[in-house]
Amino acid sequence: MTENTPERVRGIVDAVYIADSRRVLATLIRLLGDFDLAEEALHDAVAAAIEQWPRDGVPANPRAWLVSTGRFKAIDGLRRKARFDASLVELAKQLDAPVPGAADVGLEGPDIEDDRLRLIFTCCHPALPPDAQLALTLREVCGLTTEEIARAFLTAVPTIAKRIVRAKAKIRDARIPYEVPSQADLPDRLDTVLHVIYVLFTEGYSASSGVSLTRSDISGEALRLGRLIAELLPEPEVLGLLALMLLHESRRNARTSPEGELVLLNDQDRSLWNQSQIGEGTSLVERALSSRRFGPYTLQATIAAVHAEAPNAAATDWAQIVGLYDVLARANASPVIELNRAVAVAMRDGPLAGLALIDAILARGDLEDYYLAHSARADLCRRLGRTAEARTSYERAISLARQETARRFLERRLAELRD
Repeated sequence: MTENTPERVRGIVDAVYIADSRRVLATLIRLLGDFDLAEEALHDAVAAAIEQWPRDGVPANPRAWLVSTGRFKAIDGLRRKARFDASLVELAKQLDAPVPGAADVGLEGPDIEDDRLRLIFTCCHPALPPDAQLALTLREVCGLTTEEIARAFLTAVPTIAKRIVRAKAKIRDARIPYEVPSQADLPDRLDTVLHVIYVLFTEGYSASSGVSLTRSDISGEALRLGRLIAELLPEPEVLGLLALMLLHESRRNARTSPEGELVLLNDQDRSLWNQSQIGEGTSLVERALSSRRFGPYTLQATIAAVHAEAPNAAATDWAQIVGLYDVLARANASPVIELNRAVAVAMRDGPLAGLALIDAILARGDLEDYYLAHSARADLCRRLGRTAEARTSYERAISLARQETARRFLERRLAELRD
């Protein structure tokens, strides 16, 4: 029989924490009704495990033990504080009431998975500002520290900390329910959750600023969240978003040169694309499309799948891609989708046709501060031999680009025009 030495038990506690801490936290938030109280209870339970498991043995269900211990320690703490604050007496009594379910406080069966869903929907509640939704989701669902979130979005640590504190206060003061929405409310609320995951992935896949073109830690968290939602709530658009992320992520290794410089899609070495991710993403696209209840994420994933199917850039079915963008524009009209469609039209019908569409977008004032719009215009003007216009558009794009790898690429293109 293996001895439960402190070192061995510490390794077990660390492994349980890595695998299950976010599940335990989600359940403690449900049981205690407070984010901060639940986080403190989780840390107290882990400390108790490090102390007790070497003596008493590792429990058969470590996760349930942590939940039960955390809950009881939170209640004991409130009782002690209630001696000095009468307002906590009633709260301690409420938390000490029997929990419906059984001895393991509802940890077995679907409850624990429901708790993770509840936590995601609470963090992404539309009453919270979008930046707070992102910060709170990364902190509570993904377990990132405030410092890690600040680094990811190039934001000061105190700013992120304030967003998280205010979001928790809003949830508490507005009595935002810790629950999965009803079937009637689910579509709108699910859209918010998927949007948060999509924003996270986009920032990780193509960073809006900074030295590195991509942030694999952030896109990795988005993929983890996407898989979790797909596992717990396999709606067509959930599958579509996961497919979209996988298909884009499959190109990561080909998007930069060995020197770290940007490589455009048409110039990428497709042998570097991750075929396992392409296969999984394509399968998810097919599942979502077969439901006939798909939306914008599935359509974007379908476009990505068409790119993935082409053995080389010349074999890309641009006619099909333009057709898919036509459908996407009707389902979810936006200037960025228009821009992407214009680039596809340029590949199908020639640069002049695409340029006319981009000029129309910019003439409306849309995307005037979006560097990719000016970059796309510059490229089409370059291909048409309209060098002066290309130079002006490249200069405008460079002035707007905050991502250093992208800026270096644009500067090289501009230098080539000058040469």
